Amino acid sequence: MMQADEIMTKDVVTVRGSATVADAVKLMKEKGLRALIVEPRHDQDPYGIVTETDIIYKVAAFGHDPKKMRVYEIMIKPCVIVSPDLGVEYVARLFAQTRIRRAPVIQGKELLGIISISDILFKSDFVEKPKRLFIEDEIEIAREEARAVCAEKGSNSPECAVAWDVVEELQAEASHQRKKAQAS
Repeated sequence: MMQADEIMTKDVVTVRGSATVADAVKLMKEKGLRALIVEPRHDQDPYGIVTETDIIYKVAAFGHDPKKMRVYEIMIKPCVIVSPDLGVEYVARLFAQTRIRRAPVIQGKELLGIISISDILFKSDFVEKPKRLFIEDEIEIAREEARAVCAEKGSNSPECAVAWDVVEELQAEASHQRKKAQAS
């Protein structure tokens, strides 16, 4: 499974929370970016993020003056962060569950990069090497289907036997994956 640090963008552009929104927009235009990471003010302060959506929904939509508004007024802070060793499939699931499109990759307090849905789509190997995240869920679904088939067709039917074969194959695969993970 590829990890976040393998596909993240390492060249991250940051902005201070005290910068004007106009300054942030200018920087985004110059660099061709859709988001900026907001620098922490001190060691205990978390990272933030300001996105094109924040600017449009919170500034432009209400006719606020971007030269007077500050980034800290519209940013998301603290923001969702990603560990560099998090598997790409888990990053994708995190993005889906939180409805975000990008997040900074941080180890300790160090900003290593930023990962986006575009990075997942264009740089990861999920198409070539799809991964099952929760094979146990698949096993449970297969069990329920096998019980339903056996109840309908009879416990001695060929369809019932095939359905339970699917369960056994999934259980064998889960066992194989656990052994492989323990060996690593």
